[in-house]
Amino acid sequence: MYDVAKIRADFPILSREVNGKPLTYLDNGASAQKPSVVIDAVNRAYAEEYSNVHRGLHYLSNLATEKYESVRGKIARFLNAPHEDTIVLNSGTTEGINLVSYGWAAPRFEAGDEIILSVMEHHANIVPWHFLRERQGVVLKWVDTAPDGSLDPQAVIDAITPKTKLIAITQCSNVLGTIVDVKSICTGARDKGVPVLVDGSQGAVHMPVDVQDIDCDFYAITGHKLYGPSGSGAIYIRPERMAEMRPFMGGGDMIKDVSKDTVTYNEPPMKFEAGTPGIVQTIGLGVALDYMMNVGMENIAAHEADLRSYAQQRLTGLNWINLQGTAAGKAAIFSFTLDGAAHAHDISTILDKKGVAVRAGHHCAGPLMEHLGVTATCRASFGMYNTKAEVDTLIDALELAHELFA
Repeated sequence: MYDVAKIRADFPILSREVNGKPLTYLDNGASAQKPSVVIDAVNRAYAEEYSNVHRGLHYLSNLATEKYESVRGKIARFLNAPHEDTIVLNSGTTEGINLVSYGWAAPRFEAGDEIILSVMEHHANIVPWHFLRERQGVVLKWVDTAPDGSLDPQAVIDAITPKTKLIAITQCSNVLGTIVDVKSICTGARDKGVPVLVDGSQGAVHMPVDVQDIDCDFYAITGHKLYGPSGSGAIYIRPERMAEMRPFMGGGDMIKDVSKDTVTYNEPPMKFEAGTPGIVQTIGLGVALDYMMNVGMENIAAHEADLRSYAQQRLTGLNWINLQGTAAGKAAIFSFTLDGAAHAHDISTILDKKGVAVRAGHHCAGPLMEHLGVTATCRASFGMYNTKAEVDTLIDALELAHELFA
């Protein structure tokens, strides 16, 4: 049985107060809180085990290397990747997508080549492609969402032309919570010879992920949303795509030999990991993934689905709330505005007085805000430790905001 009280006890910050009220943390879409096992692992790594990794022959270097490199296998298991060598460790999804843009796309895309995006992509899955538009004349093609925020996978497939060289798509919208059928998109794209990059920043948090079943070419994750440290993450890369890539950054670790006249690169995935990495952050990510896998991703998904249903019921019962994204298939992520002139920032400030932490703004999703016809929303995003009682606390705080702005 899913024991949310026990899980909450594992997260020290959840016991604190904010503005004299118990903290109700509903900003998980931006960054999740960390369990004690992650905090302890990070502290221990710095206090007792720290050294630079790789090439060191002394005890601490070997220990740090062993712990750091073990995370590659944990990520492979978490994503059901075919082999740990398909995992490139990095600082998060933004770096992962930029690696694909610089290392795989830039050398082979020409003016007029197309990249298909959905209108609800995060800026991390937009701006690297704008670089190619600005510098190489690549064309960005946009697929809109339906009025309820859902995305028809066939609409994405139908947008493919002979000029299409990549589809870059989110598995779960950070604004609407919409869950995208990326497997169907990958199947349709594979039939037409088009690679697919999946932004898994939100998807990997809320549901089990199997990159072999999805059959994508690239799948990026970020550690700080997965209850791990900031500055940690990874990207799965299909071996065929990895063989086509050139290094993104140059430096230590990504080389075998360097002379005045030549350089010989290391084998993948090390070829794409230049310089001293985020050693402790990555170790912490490994512990966070162990924690999630021990709880069970299916169990986390079921708990959050129950929260989603309850929150949707309560929010839709407020006729002065404008919910953005009501698709049947969605995560427990809710963006909304209030009737009247109340700005999202003002609403968020009032909720904070009640100890409720939500996000307010454009959520790094400018094209989606334009598509929705709003400049900003409030977003309440739930995680594995949230409860129905916290949904009620959110509703009470929203009712106060409504009274103040009515």
